[in-house]
Amino acid sequence: MATLYLIRHGQASFGADDYDKLSDLGCRQASAMGRYLADNGIHLDAAYSGDLLRQRETTQLALASQPREVSHRIDARFNEVRNDEQVEHLVPQLVDSNPRLKALMDKGLSDSKDYQKVIEAVFNHWVSPACQHPGIQSWADYSGGVRAALRDLMAEQGAGKTVAVFTSGGTIATAVAQVLGLGGEHTYRFYEPIFNCSVTQLFYSGDKVSLSYFNDRSFLQMMGREAGENLVTYR
Repeated sequence: MATLYLIRHGQASFGADDYDKLSDLGCRQASAMGRYLADNGIHLDAAYSGDLLRQRETTQLALASQPREVSHRIDARFNEVRNDEQVEHLVPQLVDSNPRLKALMDKGLSDSKDYQKVIEAVFNHWVSPACQHPGIQSWADYSGGVRAALRDLMAEQGAGKTVAVFTSGGTIATAVAQVLGLGGEHTYRFYEPIFNCSVTQLFYSGDKVSLSYFNDRSFLQMMGREAGENLVTYR
């Protein structure tokens, strides 16, 4: 039996010129999560991340608290869903039949809550059989890449290991849905509620994978209270 932690990156820089980097709060979240792992005897044998900056920064800050050096392997199959690509190409197809979506787009996406509503509409269309847009990564390719990346990781690490994947909400949601035997139409339900730097635990043995817990952020609540700040965020 081996343990695999799926960890979402810290808060990114929504609204900044470069979204793909941790905010100051995101850096504190990642460091706090790293201390939590080390303080609770969770000593990693290996770490993986996608190649997005926010994922790599979270990995580096978290691994700084490990008692020994941990190898960090980068695999782009752990990257986030390409939300911006989907908004660009799919929204023009959807606004005519979705007045709520059109109103959000007319308003602009400066508010993170409005942006998430757009992502929900686009994501649920993207995973459906009705989405046949040739100019974007397909759901089949993306979800297949996540499945293959986890399969390769488990084969490479083998039994008895403790491994972390520092990734993003869409990747975690996709992996959890796959473990539970659910299709794309159910995946967004896991995507939306995932907190920054939350931890999801899987156990695996050979090809068998089971979900132990999902989206735990209780340690951030506790450490935030001790530090006198709120470390719990969605976006």
